[in-house]
Amino acid sequence: MTVSVSLNVSGMKCGGCEASLSNALTALTGVTQVKASHLQKRVDVEFDDQQISVDDIEDAIVDAGFKLED
Repeated sequence: MTVSVSLNVSGMKCGGCEASLSNALTALTGVTQVKASHLQKRVDVEFDDQQISVDDIEDAIVDAGFKLED
């Protein structure tokens, strides 16, 4: 089932950071759409929850060099 999640992310400073994070998340199996915004300090991710979990997505964000915020 396709679900979506919005996560607060710090460390994005520009459009290049948005692209880097989007590319990292889009490469994950099960992720269908990513919209990252450095201005809003947020990433919106649509994914198939049968293929990937929110924890996996959060791990990929950290692995890409960004920080999750509450």
